[in-house]
Amino acid sequence: MGSCGYGGGAHFSRSRVLVLLFCLLGLISLSCAARLSVSRQKLEVQKHLNRLNKPAVKSIESPDGDIIDCVHMSHQPAFDHPYLKDHKIQMRPSYHPEGRVFDDSKASTESKERKNPVTQLWHVNDKCPEGTVPIRRTKEDDVLRASSVKRYGRKKHRAIPQPRSADPDLINESGHQHAIAYVEGDKYYGAKATINVWEPKIQQPNEFSLSQLWILGGSFGQDLNSIEAGWQVSPDLYGDNNTRLFTYWTSDAYQATGCYNLLCSGFIQINSEIAMGASISPVSGFRNSQYDISILVWKDPKEGHWWMQFGNDYVLGYWPSFLFSYLADSASMIEWGGEVVNSEPDGRHTSTQMGSGRFPEEGFGKASYFRNIQVVDSSNNLKAPKGIGTFTEKSNCYDVQTGNNGDWGRYFYYGGPGRNENCP
Repeated sequence: MGSCGYGGGAHFSRSRVLVLLFCLLGLISLSCAARLSVSRQKLEVQKHLNRLNKPAVKSIESPDGDIIDCVHMSHQPAFDHPYLKDHKIQMRPSYHPEGRVFDDSKASTESKERKNPVTQLWHVNDKCPEGTVPIRRTKEDDVLRASSVKRYGRKKHRAIPQPRSADPDLINESGHQHAIAYVEGDKYYGAKATINVWEPKIQQPNEFSLSQLWILGGSFGQDLNSIEAGWQVSPDLYGDNNTRLFTYWTSDAYQATGCYNLLCSGFIQINSEIAMGASISPVSGFRNSQYDISILVWKDPKEGHWWMQFGNDYVLGYWPSFLFSYLADSASMIEWGGEVVNSEPDGRHTSTQMGSGRFPEEGFGKASYFRNIQVVDSSNNLKAPKGIGTFTEKSNCYDVQTGNNGDWGRYFYYGGPGRNENCP
């Protein structure tokens, strides 16, 4: 037969029904039907790209191939949310947490003074004007790598470490493995950490490795609330093996709400210098220079929104409190640490690395660390966490070791190589 084109829109769905009828009647070739199915997917992907990629005031090409669009602050994806149509952007938090704020511009005595602060790769080419926010442009290939358009930019269900789960098999159901430190049993209003930045090797494109903090509320069932921030290497999400700054949120245990970065309505960005999902540069080297990033997430006691700060200078924006149920009040658990996906390629444990790919006992310059970990209490004070627990599903694959000293406060080393002779 001739062309199997379609007119799009409502006509397209009618065409699809006719095509299926014709296929059943043997009046049209299966290859033609397949082409229509591909065309339908392309249309769906294009619609999604049009929703995500807002008109840019200016676009900047990054050396890693990313395009960073400078989008007017009031046109960012957050404002597609029906509850945010008339939202007045809060340009600064009403209150910052008080207490000991570690000066991250000065390195610890162990890491000596660093000349190069950690920044983002796209900065070498240009910057976004005031009043705009930098957004990593989503490309067609990014969406096509996802299992579906609907699942693009979302974590899989059960991606959360449950330190005291009664059923360890439940944790491993999704193949996610962790090495974390955590606190629970109180009301928490934020968390802070300085996180060593590495570029772990990923074995399979559908696996990832990340290092982050989790701010959690609710049960670990269907109603879990989570705010997450840190760095990740995720070939599936970004199409490369670069280490990237990321955030995530969900109010229903990763089911229908939330996403990475700005890939759905939710997080409201106010900063024109830092792009969610953009590559971090430089990264640490084995027995070489060490680099780390500081992340603070806290609940504004006046407005109730959850704010995020990157380093000492960049208040990035906030998650409006209405997005959440439990976190509209406070968090019941804080976690810090690493997570990888183990898809068990060839029926064996993955060799995807966590952190630096080295075990904690190797220490500074070799193993990855979180230092100066703190929580925000009900008086909006930053404090050292009390009663830290640790958790890992398979310590022969990835492990965690905590410590405490004057310079690094509460800290831990974590990570590992994955597959090895003790982790087959």
